[in-house]
Amino acid sequence: MDFTAIIKKGEKQFVALCPELDVVSQGHTIEESLDNLKEAVELYIEEMGLPEGVGKGKVIIASFEVEKHAKTSASLG
Repeated sequence: MDFTAIIKKGEKQFVALCPELDVVSQGHTIEESLDNLKEAVELYIEEMGLPEGVGKGKVIIASFEVEKHAKTSASLG
């Protein structure tokens, strides 16, 4: 089964996230963080099972930018 990995450089390590299962891991290299994430996902599935609906449909990953001090147009109060 295929999963998605989102990898971001942290302060000291790379952080890898599997958004389908909300599982996170890390490593000193991209490869290490991905290997650690794979192991964490395998353990998650072994312990928790595969949630209903996971693996169905395509995952779309998109980047977007917001202004640093953007204000909302409506009050959240």
